[in-house]
Amino acid sequence: MGPLVYRQSIWTRATHWIWAACLFFLLISGLQIFNAHPALYVGQESGFAYENSPLAIYAEATPEGLRGRTAIFDRVFDTTGVLGVSNGEQRGFPAWATLPSYQDLATGRLVHFFFAWMLVATLLVWLASALVSGRLTRDLLPTRADIQRLPRDILDHVRGRFHRGRSYGVLQKLTYAAVLFVLFPLIVLSGLTMSPGIDAAWPGLLDLFGGRQTARTVHFLVMLLLVSFFIVHIVMVLLAGPVNELRSMITGWYRADPGTPPTEGDRP
Repeated sequence: MGPLVYRQSIWTRATHWIWAACLFFLLISGLQIFNAHPALYVGQESGFAYENSPLAIYAEATPEGLRGRTAIFDRVFDTTGVLGVSNGEQRGFPAWATLPSYQDLATGRLVHFFFAWMLVATLLVWLASALVSGRLTRDLLPTRADIQRLPRDILDHVRGRFHRGRSYGVLQKLTYAAVLFVLFPLIVLSGLTMSPGIDAAWPGLLDLFGGRQTARTVHFLVMLLLVSFFIVHIVMVLLAGPVNELRSMITGWYRADPGTPPTEGDRP
């Protein structure tokens, strides 16, 4: 049995669980907001006299009753029971996936904005602590040696061979760095771009995203990427050993592989 090493600081553990709660409530309140107009567009405005919608979720009346439809560009899919219809009513995402479960745009926006600002504040706290402690460069930025090990690390993950060391593997570093420094900033900035007040103060955001409607589409796509990351993250935790992984994110202590060199303060 390998040594117990102190892997996660109190700042990492606290922000990790706050982010998890924020992202959960942002997701279900965001789907509530999306349901007010379940379609995405590209450009400065939505299409009426022209078509610029890459995605639309709607209901269609048929002799058998309402049927859910999802249009992705020119392809239309029957998504009854999943998207388009819920509890016999037209809804983009089903009632069980939104907060609140009934259509209430005002409440959805209130919950969404609250947890959005909490996410931003927590991200800034984590960034400050990571810079001060040196964790940013030590644990998240891959070295040249890490990059050289990347092909093998990918192959090991595919085979279910996990190396439990004091620090993250290169695939973990690249994934967490992408989430923290690409996806989080993108979802925050695209969300701000949808605010007319923010656009008036910083009109450059509209130019950055190519319009408010494009920003909304980017916001939605980044949400899908974050949900995908969460699913893969949970699967990896289960495969790598949930007890050890959860202990690390609750107490900070992690059971490393035998042969891992201990440092002062580690437990045997």
